[in-house]
Amino acid sequence: MRKISKGAGSNGQACLCVSTRRQGARGKVFLILLLLFIIYCSLFNSSEARIYIDITSPAFKKLPVAVSEFGGPNGREVSDIIASDLDYTGIFLCLDRKLFIEDPAQPFQRSNWSIIGAELVLKGNMKRDGNSIISTLSLYDVAEAREIFRKEYQTGEDHLRQLAHTIANDVYKQITGDAGIFRTRIAFVARQKGHDELFLMDWDGRGLNSLRIKQSVLLGPRWSNDGQLLLYSSVRDRKWIISLLDLKGMTEKNIISSEGTNIAGDFLPDGREFAMSSSMSGVPNIYMYNIAALRLTRLTASRGIEVTPSASPDGRFLAYVSDKDGTPQIFVMNRDGDDIRRLTFNGSYNTSPSWSPKGGKIVFSGRQNGRNQIFVMNSDGTGTTQLTDRGNNEDPSFSPDERYIVFTSDRDGEKGIYRMRFDGEAQKRISPKGMRAFGPRWSPN
Repeated sequence: MRKISKGAGSNGQACLCVSTRRQGARGKVFLILLLLFIIYCSLFNSSEARIYIDITSPAFKKLPVAVSEFGGPNGREVSDIIASDLDYTGIFLCLDRKLFIEDPAQPFQRSNWSIIGAELVLKGNMKRDGNSIISTLSLYDVAEAREIFRKEYQTGEDHLRQLAHTIANDVYKQITGDAGIFRTRIAFVARQKGHDELFLMDWDGRGLNSLRIKQSVLLGPRWSNDGQLLLYSSVRDRKWIISLLDLKGMTEKNIISSEGTNIAGDFLPDGREFAMSSSMSGVPNIYMYNIAALRLTRLTASRGIEVTPSASPDGRFLAYVSDKDGTPQIFVMNRDGDDIRRLTFNGSYNTSPSWSPKGGKIVFSGRQNGRNQIFVMNSDGTGTTQLTDRGNNEDPSFSPDERYIVFTSDRDGEKGIYRMRFDGEAQKRISPKGMRAFGPRWSPN
């Protein structure tokens, strides 16, 4: 085990102190304070329970939201990030601030917002308190002319992006009832100066951070379900090694080293085991490795090449690639290797399966007209849909809410990390130009 030097913010998570503002006069008798507190919480929870938009409905319309420029230091920066987060989802229509009538410093007035078609308005203010930034925000329902959500946040000045993403998460939760993914991270590999290096970045491509893991060849990585561990493969001293990186302590542990190729697959949900492929016995086959027991169990025994195992969210099944029928195709089997079933039949080259977090979909890369494209299908192999059509596209991975997919593409002439919505819309490069990046994996939280 070796200690990795940890850069500032290498886990991508800033400490944010969040408190809900409660009304009630100080100095009142205890009973009155208690009653006021209960009444306030009841009002807060009732408004919080309302869902303004059902994102599971195929017929939902974008919700017009006005994100006013926050007052105080860095207010514009933070409000711009919030608006960008919400707008990319395709759920919200963030209105142009040029349309706004009401000055950010003015009290909320329904008529100022209804006239421009806003249904919700987010206003906020920021102030310095020593080395901290305190942000207070309010979300208003225009139709009902009332405040439906109010919070106060405190963080360090160097964590403004994390603050903005946290606020966006809270607003998203308030409006949709679902958890936001704006503080999730993406792990990937970049090829730089003759070596591969492991990186993390925020969901929007910012907050780029090297994990200081460098080797001549790096593959993976894969997240544990709690987001604390990364599993990856590398070539060291002419051997394929599978390693585990603890992101909290930044310690690296080599788990498997043997002759032949050893390529890490997914963790099982409990984090005690992971799937992998290895050619230690000849051609690559699928194995399960128990981390605590140091036990390797072979699951397949085909004469063909079998690689890239992906575990279903409940840990009951493994999707993987096999060429035993003549061309690389995606199969699924029980976690013990029984009941093998072929899923893909269209095309002669289908690889890189990755399960959706809820288990109903599998995203993968398939060859179409001589190029690799991203496809998604139901977990039983039905309902295949092509999502990309430019360049070569590989290594897809779902976001934890299943609404977005990250993948590798060379459409701009070099490999980079791209992000799109689950239906293929809003495809956008998020890794820096000039960086050859590939193998992205979205964090579970």
